[in-house]
Amino acid sequence: MHRIYVDADGCPVVKVAIELAKEFQMPITVVKNYAHLIRDDYAEVVTVDLSQDSADFYIVNHLAKGDVVVTQDYGLAAMCLGRGAIPINQNGLVMDDSKIDGMLLGRHVNRELRRRGIYQSKVKKRDRGKDQDFAKALRKLLQEVARDGEDTFRDRSL
Repeated sequence: MHRIYVDADGCPVVKVAIELAKEFQMPITVVKNYAHLIRDDYAEVVTVDLSQDSADFYIVNHLAKGDVVVTQDYGLAAMCLGRGAIPINQNGLVMDDSKIDGMLLGRHVNRELRRRGIYQSKVKKRDRGKDQDFAKALRKLLQEVARDGEDTFRDRSL
């Protein structure tokens, strides 16, 4: 059976992902560092240390082909794609091989602009609509995974 992994540090949709995992009776592992407090009777909660990318490496080392990974980290998403997993971000965007290179390039360019003081990101406050968009996209993804079983749709575009 496939599993959902959540890169929980800074993730605004942990509860939504857990509720959908329950609905689909799919196991879910929430990976967080010890600075965050997350408890749930259904989810397996794994605590890693504070070092950079600890949660990412835990997820990559434990996932299997066809698993779903909730993350807003494009680097982790790229590693997951390489292992045959299906990453989805907190806004419901399913990342695939056709999108990830552009996303990584954008991340690099924005980081470089911020370093030079040219670019200042202004993140808007998250609203319920974004959570609903995520829930709709994750539900659709989990339906596909449940229907396809071991035959993931990694090469298909959603």
